[in-house]
Formats: sequence, structure tokens, C-alpha cells
Amino acid sequence: MTRFRQVLAVPGMTPLLGISLLARTAITADAMALTMYVVIALEMSYAAAGAVVAALTAGVALGGPLLGRMIDRRGLRTVLLATVVSQLVFWLTVPALPYVILLGASFAAGLLMVPIQSVTRQAIAAMTTAGQRRAAFALESVAGELSYMVGPAVVILCAAKVSPGVVAWGVGAAIVVGGAGIALLNPPLRSEDEADGEAAGRPRRREWLGSRMVAVLTMGFGVAMLLSGVDLAIVATLREVGQVSWAAVVIAVFGVTSVVGGLVYGALTRPMPTWLLLGLLGLVTIPAGLAHDWRWLCVAVIGAGLLTAPTLSTVSDAVSRLTPAGVRGEATGLQASAASAGFALGAPVVGVAIDASVPAGGFAAAGLAGLLAALTGYLLSRRSPAAAPSPSPSSQAREPCDAVAPTP
Repeated sequence: MTRFRQVLAVPGMTPLLGISLLARTAITADAMALTMYVVIALEMSYAAAGAVVAALTAGVALGGPLLGRMIDRRGLRTVLLATVVSQLVFWLTVPALPYVILLGASFAAGLLMVPIQSVTRQAIAAMTTAGQRRAAFALESVAGELSYMVGPAVVILCAAKVSPGVVAWGVGAAIVVGGAGIALLNPPLRSEDEADGEAAGRPRRREWLGSRMVAVLTMGFGVAMLLSGVDLAIVATLREVGQVSWAAVVIAVFGVTSVVGGLVYGALTRPMPTWLLLGLLGLVTIPAGLAHDWRWLCVAVIGAGLLTAPTLSTVSDAVSRLTPAGVRGEATGLQASAASAGFALGAPVVGVAIDASVPAGGFAAAGLAGLLAALTGYLLSRRSPAAAPSPSPSSQAREPCDAVAPTP
């Protein structure tokens, strides 16, 4: 735990992670809040709700790199002000919007979603030393897991007590408060040597978006696709045996073990390559389909849970190391877009596998998606030794390249 204490002792780190957790919890709940509103308040189908969520997700995926580029060019507070105001307007008006308008407004809200994840990752890279960075990203991944465990569950619980419109206001308020809190905190997005050195210029995209960065983004897409598919496979498996009410317990076990895995990995002295972690995650996911009872399924997802947060943290670490500081906002935006695309695609792909076979086929499809992404990432990362730039003097002092395969 010494590594984590050192990270939390960094000035500004504890409030950054705390505010980020609040905002990310709300952001992970926004899709559920919109679903509940469309289904309950507008009395429309789940398909109609899914279209609204898809519009929001598409906006987030497209907006990530654009907002990151704006942060690189205009600064953090300018972008946060624009996104906080847009979120305030959207969530205040949700209960008054007819469905067709809500569909378009959801896309616009996703396009201008407060970039909490990417900003937090940029700040971690700027505020920590080489020896602290892996533990810091492990904490960030753990916070992400906690947000996924808490956010949607709180929305579902509140929707049973109050109107969906009020729930939407609450989610929007948390997003706005989180964005405003980050703006007030105004964490540094570049270290001192990056601000004084070559980070002052903006390199061309082809200088940093090489095969190794594409490898990392591919693996980020793959792990998101796997996780999205696993959630659906859990529900499908338990539904087949009449135990769907226990799905929340299985998903909670998955989340808790992911938190444990992230904390253990962050405390280790030696890192592991992302392709290896993702490959192992894919391998241990496939046999989970053999479980046909909620108790055995809880046991079956432990291995995947232990590897989830470590895999996510190595993706974030790799993006920070492979990116010059002058374009780090755009790079973390691309990372967020890759994850959004993976989450959006994972459920449909796994759903097709389940419909074409059995629920166990869902775990197989999710695991194979992770294995394919790991193999692709491994091959891409070995293509060109020159693909990974030396972003700044500080990056040269960082740990060995642990998130992608070493180049011979």
C-alpha cells in the first residue's frame, strides 16, 4: 500500500480522484437514466430507449478526440465551461423534450460530454513520477469500476421511488458539479519539464499516431467490447435457468474482484504488457460459459474480474507514455472513443452469438474478441521500433515499455 499512499500524497491528487469518481459515477448512469425516462415516462419500447442511448454513445465516441484537441489548443477551463453549460441545458430540458427531439439532443449531449476520464488521465500523467504512475492509473481504473457498480444501480433504485425526470435531473446535476469541481481544481495537464520543453509545440499526428499507439487503442477497444459482452452473457445465462434476479449479485462479484485486482496490480513492483493481460482476460472469460448456476457463475467470473482493472490501467499508462504532451488531450480522447465504440459493439456481437448458439456462446464470443484484440495489439506493437516517440524528457525516465510488446 506504500505506492498508493505516495500517489494520494501528491498535491491535488486526492481531490482530483474524488471529484472524478463523483462525475464518472453519474456519467456511467446517464444511459440508464435515459432508458428509464423513455420507457417509464414516455411509455415507449426498450428499442426506442436503446436508440437514445446509441445516439448518446455515438456522440461520446465522436466528441472525445475533438474535445481533447480543444483542450490541447484552448486549455482545460475553456472546454470544461462549454461542456458543463451544455450538460446543464440538456439534463434540465430532458423531461420536457418529445422523443424525436430527445434523440437529436442526446447525440449533441454526448458530443459535448464533460471529458472527465480523459482529463483525469492527462492530469495523472502530469502530476506523477515514473515510479508512481502505474499505481496512480490502477487507482483510476478502480474508481472506474466503482462507478460502474454504483451508478446504474442508484438510478434504478431511485427510479422506483421518484419520477424518471427527477432522476435525470439528479444525474445531470452530478455531472455538472463534477465538471465544475474539476474546473475549480484546474489540475495541471503537463509536467513542468513538458511545459518548458518540446511540449510547447504540437507535433503532427503521424509523428505519434503510429503502429504502437494504434495497438494500444485496439486493445482498449477490445477490453471494452469484452466487458460489454460479459454483462450480456451473464444475464442470458441466468435467464435460461430462471435465475435472472441473481444477475446483479454476479456482476457485483465481478466488480469487486476487479477492484481487488486493480489494487494488487498497482502494488506490484514489475508491470505486465497489455497484450498479455488482455489475452489472459480473454482466455479466462471463455470457460465461464460452463457455469449454469448463479453460485458457480460467481466463481467463474472471479478470474476475469481480477484481470479487468489491471488491463484497463495498462492501456491508460501506455497512452500517456506514447503521446507527446502537446497532443495528450487528443490521444486520451481517442482512447475514450475506442472504449465507447467497444462498449457499443460488444453487446450486439455477443447477442448475435447467443441467439445463434447458447448463452455459453456469449462468453466465448466475448473472450475471443479479447483474444483477437490482444493478438492484433501484439503484432502491431512489434511492427516498427520507431513508432513510439519520446514525448518529453520526463517520459525518458519512465518505466520500461510495459503496456505494449517490447520491440526487438
